[in-house]
Amino acid sequence: MIKKNIDKYSSYEILELFQSVEFKTVEHVELELSSKSFEDIGIKALVDISQIFFFKIQSITCNEGTYMLHLKKLDVNSSFHNEERSNEKYGVESEFFSIDKTKEFSFLHYYIEALKFVDIYSKKSILNIGVNKGDEFLVIQKLLSQDKFRAKEFLGLDYSKSAIEFAKKEFEEYENVNFTCADINELEKIELDRYELLISIGTLQSSNINFNAKFMELFQNHLAKEGAVVLGFPNCRWIDGEMVYGAKVPNYSFNEMGLVLKDIHFCKKYLQQKGYRVVITGKDYLFLSARKISKN
Repeated sequence: MIKKNIDKYSSYEILELFQSVEFKTVEHVELELSSKSFEDIGIKALVDISQIFFFKIQSITCNEGTYMLHLKKLDVNSSFHNEERSNEKYGVESEFFSIDKTKEFSFLHYYIEALKFVDIYSKKSILNIGVNKGDEFLVIQKLLSQDKFRAKEFLGLDYSKSAIEFAKKEFEEYENVNFTCADINELEKIELDRYELLISIGTLQSSNINFNAKFMELFQNHLAKEGAVVLGFPNCRWIDGEMVYGAKVPNYSFNEMGLVLKDIHFCKKYLQQKGYRVVITGKDYLFLSARKISKN
Protein backbone atom coordinates (compact mmCIF):
# COMPACT_ATOMS: atom_id res chain seq x y z
CA MET A 1 0.00 0.00 0.00
CA ILE A 2 1.24 3.46 -0.94
CA LYS A 3 -0.29 6.63 0.48
CA LYS A 4 0.47 9.95 -1.19
CA ASN A 5 -0.75 13.45 -0.56
CA ILE A 6 -0.94 15.00 -4.02
CA ASP A 7 -2.53 18.26 -2.94
CA LYS A 8 -1.21 21.11 -5.09
CA TYR A 9 0.61 18.68 -7.41
CA SER A 10 0.78 19.87 -11.00
CA SER A 11 -0.34 17.57 -13.80
CA TYR A 12 3.33 16.94 -14.65
CA GLU A 13 4.07 15.89 -11.06
CA ILE A 14 1.08 13.55 -10.95
CA LEU A 15 2.20 11.98 -14.22
CA GLU A 16 5.74 11.51 -12.92
CA LEU A 17 4.34 9.91 -9.77
CA PHE A 18 2.40 7.30 -11.75
CA GLN A 19 5.48 6.69 -13.91
CA SER A 20 7.66 6.01 -10.87
CA VAL A 21 8.97 2.53 -10.05
CA GLU A 22 7.02 2.27 -6.80
CA PHE A 23 3.70 2.83 -8.59
CA LYS A 24 4.55 0.18 -11.17
CA THR A 25 4.97 -2.53 -8.53
CA VAL A 26 2.37 -1.67 -5.88
CA GLU A 27 -1.14 -3.21 -5.76
CA HIS A 28 -3.01 -0.57 -3.76
CA VAL A 29 -2.69 3.22 -3.69
CA GLU A 30 -4.40 5.93 -1.69
CA LEU A 31 -4.23 9.50 -2.98
CA GLU A 32 -5.12 12.42 -0.74
CA LEU A 33 -5.99 15.92 -1.91
CA SER A 34 -8.06 18.89 -0.85
CA SER A 35 -11.52 19.59 -2.25
CA LYS A 36 -10.13 22.55 -4.20
CA SER A 37 -7.40 20.43 -5.84
CA PHE A 38 -9.96 17.70 -6.53
CA GLU A 39 -12.21 20.18 -8.31
CA ASP A 40 -9.30 21.79 -10.18
CA ILE A 41 -7.98 18.47 -11.49
CA GLY A 42 -11.40 16.98 -12.13
CA ILE A 43 -12.63 13.42 -11.75
CA LYS A 44 -12.24 12.68 -15.46
CA ALA A 45 -8.51 13.48 -15.41
CA LEU A 46 -8.04 11.29 -12.34
CA VAL A 47 -9.89 8.41 -14.00
CA ASP A 48 -7.81 8.85 -17.15
CA ILE A 49 -4.43 8.80 -15.38
CA SER A 50 -5.49 5.77 -13.34
CA GLN A 51 -6.56 3.87 -16.44
CA ILE A 52 -3.42 4.75 -18.40
CA PHE A 53 -1.32 3.06 -15.73
CA PHE A 54 -3.75 0.16 -15.20
CA PHE A 55 -5.35 1.18 -11.92
CA LYS A 56 -9.03 0.98 -11.06
CA ILE A 57 -10.54 3.63 -8.78
CA GLN A 58 -12.36 1.48 -6.24
CA SER A 59 -13.81 4.32 -4.18
CA ILE A 60 -13.66 8.04 -3.48
CA THR A 61 -14.34 9.31 0.02
CA CYS A 62 -14.60 12.86 1.36
CA ASN A 63 -14.12 13.90 4.98
CA GLU A 64 -13.98 17.51 6.13
CA GLY A 65 -12.83 18.86 2.78
CA THR A 66 -10.25 16.14 2.13
CA TYR A 67 -10.70 13.63 -0.68
CA MET A 68 -9.23 10.12 -0.60
CA LEU A 69 -8.97 8.07 -3.80
CA HIS A 70 -8.56 4.33 -3.32
CA LEU A 71 -6.91 2.65 -6.33
CA LYS A 72 -6.25 -1.00 -7.09
CA LYS A 73 -3.79 -2.24 -9.70
CA LEU A 74 -5.34 -4.27 -12.51
CA ASP A 75 -3.91 -7.72 -13.18
CA VAL A 76 -2.48 -7.22 -16.67
CA ASN A 77 -2.15 -11.00 -17.08
CA SER A 78 -5.87 -11.50 -16.54
CA SER A 79 -7.17 -10.92 -20.04
CA PHE A 80 -8.76 -12.94 -22.82
CA HIS A 81 -6.15 -11.37 -25.12
CA ASN A 82 -3.57 -13.66 -23.50
CA GLU A 83 -5.53 -16.86 -24.03
CA GLU A 84 -4.48 -19.26 -26.75
CA ARG A 85 -6.62 -19.05 -29.83
CA SER A 86 -9.24 -21.77 -30.26
CA ASN A 87 -12.88 -21.95 -31.21
CA GLU A 88 -13.71 -21.67 -27.51
CA LYS A 89 -11.45 -18.71 -26.74
CA TYR A 90 -14.73 -16.78 -26.78
CA GLY A 91 -16.91 -19.57 -25.34
CA VAL A 92 -19.02 -19.58 -22.18
CA GLU A 93 -16.07 -20.60 -19.99
CA SER A 94 -13.77 -17.91 -21.36
CA GLU A 95 -12.68 -14.55 -19.91
CA PHE A 96 -14.19 -12.86 -22.96
CA PHE A 97 -17.64 -14.29 -22.32
CA SER A 98 -17.82 -12.66 -18.88
CA ILE A 99 -17.44 -9.22 -20.48
CA ASP A 100 -20.55 -7.16 -21.19
CA LYS A 101 -19.48 -4.20 -23.31
CA THR A 102 -23.05 -2.89 -23.42
CA LYS A 103 -22.61 -1.84 -19.78
CA GLU A 104 -19.86 0.54 -20.89
CA PHE A 105 -21.42 3.88 -21.82
CA SER A 106 -18.62 4.75 -24.25
CA PHE A 107 -19.62 1.64 -26.22
CA LEU A 108 -23.38 1.73 -25.75
CA HIS A 109 -23.87 5.39 -26.66
CA TYR A 110 -21.92 5.27 -29.92
CA TYR A 111 -23.35 1.88 -30.92
CA ILE A 112 -26.89 3.22 -30.51
CA GLU A 113 -25.97 6.34 -32.49
CA ALA A 114 -24.56 4.12 -35.26
CA LEU A 115 -27.78 2.09 -35.38
CA LYS A 116 -29.83 5.27 -35.63
CA PHE A 117 -27.61 6.65 -38.38
CA VAL A 118 -28.26 3.60 -40.57
CA ASP A 119 -31.99 3.75 -39.64
CA ILE A 120 -32.31 0.46 -37.78
CA TYR A 121 -36.07 1.09 -37.62
CA SER A 122 -36.52 0.49 -41.36
CA LYS A 123 -34.20 -2.52 -41.71
CA LYS A 124 -36.07 -5.78 -42.12
CA SER A 125 -33.13 -8.20 -41.94
CA ILE A 126 -29.94 -7.99 -39.85
CA LEU A 127 -26.80 -10.14 -40.06
CA ASN A 128 -24.26 -10.06 -37.22
CA ILE A 129 -20.82 -11.55 -37.86
CA GLY A 130 -19.17 -12.57 -34.58
CA VAL A 131 -22.35 -12.31 -32.50
CA ASN A 132 -21.08 -14.29 -29.47
CA LYS A 133 -23.87 -14.28 -26.84
CA GLY A 134 -26.03 -11.75 -28.71
CA ASP A 135 -25.39 -8.50 -26.81
CA GLU A 136 -25.73 -6.36 -29.94
CA PHE A 137 -29.17 -7.83 -30.69
CA LEU A 138 -30.29 -7.05 -27.13
CA VAL A 139 -29.49 -3.37 -27.69
CA ILE A 140 -31.67 -3.38 -30.81
CA GLN A 141 -34.42 -5.03 -28.79
CA LYS A 142 -34.28 -2.15 -26.29
CA LEU A 143 -34.59 0.40 -29.10
CA LEU A 144 -37.70 -1.11 -30.65
CA SER A 145 -41.16 -2.06 -29.55
CA GLN A 146 -41.83 -5.79 -29.22
CA ASP A 147 -43.93 -5.83 -32.39
CA LYS A 148 -41.28 -4.04 -34.46
CA PHE A 149 -38.49 -6.24 -33.08
CA ARG A 150 -40.42 -9.41 -33.89
CA ALA A 151 -41.12 -8.12 -37.41
CA LYS A 152 -37.42 -8.20 -38.30
CA GLU A 153 -35.24 -11.16 -39.27
CA PHE A 154 -32.03 -11.62 -37.30
CA LEU A 155 -29.15 -14.00 -37.93
CA GLY A 156 -26.06 -14.17 -35.73
CA LEU A 157 -22.95 -16.11 -36.72
CA ASP A 158 -20.09 -17.09 -34.43
CA TYR A 159 -17.22 -19.59 -34.37
CA SER A 160 -17.87 -20.56 -30.75
CA LYS A 161 -20.38 -23.37 -30.41
CA SER A 162 -21.00 -22.80 -26.69
CA ALA A 163 -21.61 -19.07 -27.21
CA ILE A 164 -24.11 -19.83 -29.98
CA GLU A 165 -25.96 -22.34 -27.79
CA PHE A 166 -26.15 -19.74 -25.02
CA ALA A 167 -27.48 -17.10 -27.43
CA LYS A 168 -30.16 -19.47 -28.69
CA LYS A 169 -31.48 -19.94 -25.15
CA GLU A 170 -31.40 -16.19 -24.49
CA PHE A 171 -33.58 -15.52 -27.52
CA GLU A 172 -35.62 -18.74 -27.57
CA GLU A 173 -38.90 -16.85 -27.30
CA TYR A 174 -38.16 -15.08 -30.61
CA GLU A 175 -38.72 -17.20 -33.71
CA ASN A 176 -37.30 -14.39 -35.85
CA VAL A 177 -33.87 -14.47 -34.14
CA ASN A 178 -31.58 -17.28 -35.27
CA PHE A 179 -27.98 -18.23 -34.54
CA THR A 180 -25.57 -20.43 -36.47
CA CYS A 181 -22.14 -21.73 -35.55
CA ALA A 182 -19.91 -20.99 -38.53
CA ASP A 183 -16.35 -20.08 -39.47
CA ILE A 184 -16.28 -16.67 -41.10
CA ASN A 185 -13.54 -17.94 -43.41
CA GLU A 186 -15.84 -20.71 -44.67
CA LEU A 187 -19.16 -18.97 -45.21
CA GLU A 188 -19.66 -20.89 -48.44
CA LYS A 189 -20.47 -23.94 -46.31
CA ILE A 190 -23.73 -22.39 -45.08
CA GLU A 191 -26.69 -20.94 -46.96
CA LEU A 192 -26.31 -17.25 -46.31
CA ASP A 193 -28.75 -14.79 -47.85
CA ARG A 194 -28.44 -11.02 -48.37
CA TYR A 195 -29.34 -8.74 -45.47
CA GLU A 196 -30.37 -5.10 -45.18
CA LEU A 197 -27.95 -4.45 -42.31
CA LEU A 198 -24.54 -5.98 -41.69
CA ILE A 199 -23.10 -5.67 -38.17
CA SER A 200 -19.68 -6.85 -37.04
CA ILE A 201 -18.08 -5.68 -33.79
CA GLY A 202 -14.41 -6.51 -33.33
CA THR A 203 -14.45 -9.70 -35.41
CA LEU A 204 -13.13 -8.81 -38.85
CA GLN A 205 -9.84 -7.63 -37.32
CA SER A 206 -8.99 -11.14 -36.06
CA SER A 207 -5.47 -12.23 -37.01
CA ASN A 208 -6.71 -15.23 -39.01
CA ILE A 209 -8.93 -13.10 -41.27
CA ASN A 210 -7.88 -11.25 -44.40
CA PHE A 211 -9.72 -8.05 -43.52
CA ASN A 212 -9.96 -6.37 -46.93
CA ALA A 213 -10.94 -9.51 -48.82
CA LYS A 214 -13.48 -10.64 -46.21
CA PHE A 215 -15.16 -7.24 -45.99
CA MET A 216 -15.53 -7.04 -49.77
CA GLU A 217 -16.90 -10.60 -49.84
CA LEU A 218 -19.52 -9.75 -47.22
CA PHE A 219 -20.49 -6.56 -49.03
CA GLN A 220 -20.70 -8.15 -52.47
CA ASN A 221 -22.37 -11.44 -51.52
CA HIS A 222 -24.41 -10.86 -48.38
CA LEU A 223 -25.52 -7.21 -48.28
CA ALA A 224 -28.78 -6.18 -49.92
CA LYS A 225 -28.70 -3.60 -52.71
CA GLU A 226 -29.68 -0.70 -50.43
CA GLY A 227 -28.18 -2.30 -47.34
CA ALA A 228 -26.32 -0.55 -44.53
CA VAL A 229 -23.20 -1.37 -42.52
CA VAL A 230 -22.13 -0.95 -38.88
CA LEU A 231 -18.59 -2.05 -38.03
CA GLY A 232 -16.97 -1.76 -34.61
CA PHE A 233 -13.18 -1.49 -34.34
CA PRO A 234 -11.80 -2.03 -30.83
CA ASN A 235 -9.60 0.83 -29.68
CA CYS A 236 -9.28 -0.72 -26.24
CA ARG A 237 -8.17 -3.77 -24.28
CA TRP A 238 -9.98 -5.79 -21.64
CA ILE A 239 -7.77 -6.21 -18.59
CA ASP A 240 -8.93 -7.81 -15.34
CA GLY A 241 -12.53 -7.29 -16.45
CA GLU A 242 -12.01 -3.58 -17.17
CA MET A 243 -12.21 -1.86 -20.55
CA VAL A 244 -8.96 0.08 -20.91
CA TYR A 245 -8.59 2.67 -23.65
CA GLY A 246 -6.02 2.00 -26.37
CA ALA A 247 -5.36 -1.12 -28.43
CA LYS A 248 -1.97 -2.78 -28.03
CA VAL A 249 -0.31 -4.25 -31.10
CA PRO A 250 2.69 -6.61 -31.43
CA ASN A 251 6.20 -5.14 -31.28
CA TYR A 252 5.09 -1.99 -29.43
CA SER A 253 4.98 -1.34 -25.69
CA PHE A 254 2.43 1.45 -26.19
CA ASN A 255 -0.94 1.91 -27.87
CA GLU A 256 -0.73 2.21 -31.65
CA MET A 257 -3.70 2.91 -33.91
CA GLY A 258 -2.08 2.48 -37.32
CA LEU A 259 -3.70 -0.87 -38.17
CA VAL A 260 -7.13 0.19 -36.96
CA LEU A 261 -7.02 3.41 -38.96
CA LYS A 262 -5.79 1.52 -42.02
CA ASP A 263 -8.78 -0.84 -41.92
CA ILE A 264 -11.22 2.01 -41.31
CA HIS A 265 -9.76 4.02 -44.20
CA PHE A 266 -10.10 1.03 -46.54
CA CYS A 267 -13.75 0.46 -45.64
CA LYS A 268 -14.64 4.13 -45.83
CA LYS A 269 -13.05 4.61 -49.25
CA TYR A 270 -14.55 1.37 -50.61
CA LEU A 271 -18.07 2.25 -49.40
CA GLN A 272 -17.88 5.84 -50.63
CA GLN A 273 -16.99 4.51 -54.09
CA LYS A 274 -20.17 2.41 -53.89
CA GLY A 275 -22.30 5.47 -53.20
CA TYR A 276 -22.46 5.37 -49.41
CA ARG A 277 -22.37 8.12 -46.81
CA VAL A 278 -19.87 7.00 -44.16
CA VAL A 279 -19.26 8.40 -40.66
CA ILE A 280 -16.67 7.40 -38.05
CA THR A 281 -17.60 7.84 -34.39
CA GLY A 282 -16.71 6.45 -30.99
CA LYS A 283 -13.87 6.31 -28.49
CA ASP A 284 -13.02 2.94 -26.93
CA TYR A 285 -14.69 1.34 -29.94
CA LEU A 286 -14.54 3.20 -33.23
CA PHE A 287 -17.73 2.75 -35.24
CA LEU A 288 -17.92 2.94 -39.00
CA SER A 289 -21.54 3.47 -40.02
CA ALA A 290 -22.56 3.56 -43.66
CA ARG A 291 -25.87 4.07 -45.42
CA LYS A 292 -26.69 4.37 -49.11
CA ILE A 293 -26.97 7.93 -50.37
CA SER A 294 -30.49 8.63 -51.55
CA LYS A 295 -30.83 9.50 -55.25
CA ASN A 296 -33.84 11.71 -54.60
